[in-house]
Amino acid sequence: QVQLVESGGGLVQNGGSLRLSCAASGSIFTIHIMGWYRQAPGKERELVATITSGSSTNYADSVKGRFTISRDNARNTVYLQMNSLKPEDTAVYFCMGDDVGFQAWGQGTQVTVSS
Repeated sequence: QVQLVESGGGLVQNGGSLRLSCAASGSIFTIHIMGWYRQAPGKERELVATITSGSSTNYADSVKGRFTISRDNARNTVYLQMNSLKPEDTAVYFCMGDDVGFQAWGQGTQVTVSS
């Protein structure tokens, strides 16, 4: 069973940047979809971005043009580059891996954007 561990969260000012990393305990080469979700206080978890094993990407409208998802299969790591951060991006960010008969979630990393 692949385990996912996020890192890179923190406190940043409005307009700043952060890069989140999601390290997998095993190979992610064959995992069809890797993604990032986020959950703000009092809100439901929502999709941020996904990337397939073929490197096709999908983004929430709210982050298009500001966030970039990528995957390094050799390092078993997925990244989320977040630029032009806004206070409304404040949330716990979760990494997710999904394939037939398999789904894994990380424990989350806090991102706080100050105004």
